[in-house]
Amino acid sequence: QVQLEESGGGLVQAGGSLRLSCVASGRSFNRQAMGWFRQSPGNEREFVAASGWIGAIAYYADSVRGRFTMSRDNAKNTVYLQMNSLEPQDTAVYYCAARTEYQSSKSSDDYTYWGQGTQVTVSS
Repeated sequence: QVQLEESGGGLVQAGGSLRLSCVASGRSFNRQAMGWFRQSPGNEREFVAASGWIGAIAYYADSVRGRFTMSRDNAKNTVYLQMNSLEPQDTAVYYCAARTEYQSSKSSDDYTYWGQGTQVTVSS
């Protein structure tokens, strides 16, 4: 079993930055693929970023590529999402998720464990 807890959300002006953190607990973190997803009111949950186990390349949604960076610190059981040049359309609840596999995935159906989410609001 894995428990995930996100933090770092908040209110920021367009063009600003935020860094989200997701701390995993309950089992070894190294070999699990992790992902970030987001959901805004009236919309389905959408893929933001994902990475496989240690050393793997991170993958990004087209809408955030070049602005967001995902990283992980396995020693701290933590993944991060650095969000720069934020835009009002980035406003959403952001969720951290973990797979039981080591390969990353862009599909939310492939993730077993989810955090409670953290709100990101970008004002224009």
